[in-house]
Amino acid sequence: MTTSYHARVTRDLEASRDVFSQAIGDPAFVRAVADAAELMTAALRAGGKILFAGNGGSASDAQHLACELVVRMNFDRRALPAIALTTDSSILTAAGNDLGFEHIFARQLRALGRRDDVFVALSTSGQSPNILAACKAARDIGMKTVGLTGASGGSLNDLCDVLLRVPSDKTPFIQQVHIAAGHIACAIAEEAMMESGGAAT
Repeated sequence: MTTSYHARVTRDLEASRDVFSQAIGDPAFVRAVADAAELMTAALRAGGKILFAGNGGSASDAQHLACELVVRMNFDRRALPAIALTTDSSILTAAGNDLGFEHIFARQLRALGRRDDVFVALSTSGQSPNILAACKAARDIGMKTVGLTGASGGSLNDLCDVLLRVPSDKTPFIQQVHIAAGHIACAIAEEAMMESGGAAT
């Protein structure tokens, strides 16, 4: 079927390709992905876990990446501990109602987070109040933090040990690179844990 949307599809695919190309060509971005994978691997080897959080589409990405670690990415192996802080409707609504929406992730981190854990914060703007509050809580606990954001970094610049800044200010393109970078980091961590004797299911 021929439609008038072909040009739009091509244009958006080309725009997506351009953002990926800029990310690939940015040594700081590539290094940040590698550093994130290293932090995640170190946490898992130390008996810690990876906690993810985001809003909207980034909430879906948080769940997606936690799933890759808990279930499997590319190999059959033992389960790796990861939690998406976006999934418990009772906690989210209670914290939002009783404490304020800004605290829905920070409250969970204070309950579940430990020094050996890593918190992965997803915010395309770098300005989401509940993500910033969660990063501050993680820092209070002594956790390492990884931020996934857009070109400016927003306030996440000052709150993360590792910051992946996608070279775009367009939310859909930022999220496309976020999930690709997250997949890479999870795959590296998975392979490292396999090498550490984690092949058993």
